Amino acid sequence: MKDSQKLPKKKRYFKIKNKNTVTAGSKPANQSSGKLSSGKFLSFLRGRKSSTSIKNKKRPKASPIQLTDKSLTVKEENFFLKKHETNLVLFFIPLILLVILGIVHLINSKISLNIQKNILVASSDINFLPYPVLENSYEPYLSSKAAIVIDSDSQTILFEKNPHLRFSLASTAKIMTALTALDYYSPDSILTVNSGFTEGSGLNLHRGDKFYFQDLLYAMMLPSANDAASAIADNYPGGRKEFVLKMNEKAAKYHLTDTHFSDPVGFDDDGNYSTVIDLARLASVAIKNNQFAKIVSTKQKYITNLTNTHPYNLYNLNRLLGIHGVNGIKTGTTEGAGEVLVTSAIINNHTFVIIVMNSQDRYGDTSGLLTFIENSVRFADPKADNSNL
Repeated sequence: MKDSQKLPKKKRYFKIKNKNTVTAGSKPANQSSGKLSSGKFLSFLRGRKSSTSIKNKKRPKASPIQLTDKSLTVKEENFFLKKHETNLVLFFIPLILLVILGIVHLINSKISLNIQKNILVASSDINFLPYPVLENSYEPYLSSKAAIVIDSDSQTILFEKNPHLRFSLASTAKIMTALTALDYYSPDSILTVNSGFTEGSGLNLHRGDKFYFQDLLYAMMLPSANDAASAIADNYPGGRKEFVLKMNEKAAKYHLTDTHFSDPVGFDDDGNYSTVIDLARLASVAIKNNQFAKIVSTKQKYITNLTNTHPYNLYNLNRLLGIHGVNGIKTGTTEGAGEVLVTSAIINNHTFVIIVMNSQDRYGDTSGLLTFIENSVRFADPKADNSNL
């Protein structure tokens, strides 16, 4: 067939199936949708190529020579570490140990300095007190169910009978009443009698009368006046309830673990109780208070209210006061407690505390224990030769 007779070539069209896909094919039946002429197609490709080049544009890569240098450096370092690993370990271990030893040395130096500052240096000026020694095992007969004798300064127990059995205190509870009051009141504090009648022993104080605290303290400790003890507790901040709480706080402070108070008088046999060992500790504390010691060693005292309309002569109930060196402290008697006596005595310049509880003859029992001290107790000098004791 001749060239003139050749059929004209059909125009080719490109159809876009999707937004980003173009295929070549024959002329579609409907030319109005999805047709692109060759010119438009070239323009389309140019635009797509430019947008693709923008999207695919990346930062310039490092030159191969730089990457090669870095990799070589890392390899050299790893090789060096592997080669000298043992040497490095042998170098750093002693170095670490040296640092630890230095820290320990500094701590040890500080501790040594603190020890040197607080060390006690023996001195020839130290005065060692003589200590009590029993020369024989003589034990007096006692009617009391419990008793104890202690050296007040050293708290050494020289004699004991049922030291941990609890018994009612009776009026010896007023020892704690006095110590509690002395912590709060001054001698010239003015107290008002709020209740005229009180069970048990009393002075029949008149309601509304005003007294100096010191005079009511004499009335409470010498003739054991319950109304004086009540007036002292009633004038305390918070009244009697707070006063009794304070009494029990002081008992805990003195480590009197078997002692309890329910009133300032000692009238309640069930609520007021103690042991001879606790009572001895309490008495040892009490006699170190100069005002207390002066009052309990007084045989007779005259007091009156502030208006001088109601005078009172007070007499100490302790029959042993002034005998065998006795200088206090307090008597007590109730049906539940029996006879109770707390005594302090100075014998051979040493202070002793003697307690008898639930006794049938408190003065006879205490006299026997005073004789026991005089006949059986001697004091040894730590600096002297005591081989003959």
